[in-house]
Amino acid sequence: LLSSTLLLPDSFGVIHVGETFSAYLGVLNASADMPVRGLTVSSQLQTPSRRIVLPSRLDNIPCDIDPSGGVDAIVARRLEEVGPHILRVEVGYISNGSKSLRKFYRFNVTVPLHITETVTRSGDATCLVSVTVENIMEKQGAGGGDNDMTKGLVAEQVSLDNVNRDSQSAVQLYDSCGRLEPGECYRYLFSVRAESEAAALRGVACGDDLGQAVLNYHKAMGELGTVYSSVVVCPPTSFLNQTSAIDNTTKSKFVVHRSGLSVDVAAASAQRSMSGQRNNEGSLDETLPVTVEPIDPPSTMNLSVPEKVSMLIVNHSSQPMNLQLQMRLSEMTGVVVCGPSFLSLGEIPPSGGSCTIDLRLVALVAGLFSVQGCYIVDLASDMELQQPALFDVFVKLPDEIEEKKAMDAVDF
Repeated sequence: LLSSTLLLPDSFGVIHVGETFSAYLGVLNASADMPVRGLTVSSQLQTPSRRIVLPSRLDNIPCDIDPSGGVDAIVARRLEEVGPHILRVEVGYISNGSKSLRKFYRFNVTVPLHITETVTRSGDATCLVSVTVENIMEKQGAGGGDNDMTKGLVAEQVSLDNVNRDSQSAVQLYDSCGRLEPGECYRYLFSVRAESEAAALRGVACGDDLGQAVLNYHKAMGELGTVYSSVVVCPPTSFLNQTSAIDNTTKSKFVVHRSGLSVDVAAASAQRSMSGQRNNEGSLDETLPVTVEPIDPPSTMNLSVPEKVSMLIVNHSSQPMNLQLQMRLSEMTGVVVCGPSFLSLGEIPPSGGSCTIDLRLVALVAGLFSVQGCYIVDLASDMELQQPALFDVFVKLPDEIEEKKAMDAVDF
């Protein structure tokens, strides 16, 4: 009684990950005088990895169809995998015994956008995430980016503050609309930071999940889709890589400020404590059991003008230490310590114990310099820990000298 009127087209074109696949299912009783009893309709979507039941209003509800009558339903599912898919529809009914009818519809799902992520540390609790989106479809599309963040983190898109949107040119409006021709790409920049008090106190350490980039796109005919990037992970600090790659005659370019070094050392120490390991040669907390980190250091200094800089010293080891901070003038260039260069810190508790001290620094030469030459000495064991460069600073000439140099350049 049921003929092959359960039909789908052989091909409907191209469909991409993130789009919603929808199909209209219609079952028609082709007989003009015999009804159909106990009709059931079920549908499944077979992906490369699993079978998914597609719910509809005809599920598990046997019904009767009068002659020349029919029933219909719409099934839909968001596509999440790349590769061949099969829509499997099965119809069961009773007519001189139980009978069934199966239909299969095959189609292929491809990737519409190629997404790459680059993560840069920007502090103890902040990362900069660059998301590049390339249109690999055969036709143009338009889209917008967002972030699905891990709990405790918040993401803000970084944009140009100096752009006056009331007076944008046609080119600027075109660039900001999100339209991408085939092969074109667009880059988003997000600042991901710890929002909750607990997350800010812990910081963002190496290996922490930062979330996913979410891209909503429209194809040429208005089809809407949503794709997700892979999970973005906070990268490790480059301290171990840079220190192991240099020789005795080459200085590392690693700088503590905004590197997340102290957070990574604390995370490595906590992981070792939880695993019960006593020592792990080559690990970050074994290489640098005590860290020195500047607190909001200046980015510029005036020549010959002393400036106070606060330092946070953290003991990440499992034993208390009687520490002394030493700023060794022989290893300082351009910017040197002003006042006592050896400061006793007293006994610092283990497992995250810390203290804060103030140093006075003075610039002797104009230019760009790294504040370095910092050592931590354990007075009980005479162990010395050389600290990497603390921060970079630009030393400016006094205003009157700058004005004189400008006038001399004009006279010349």
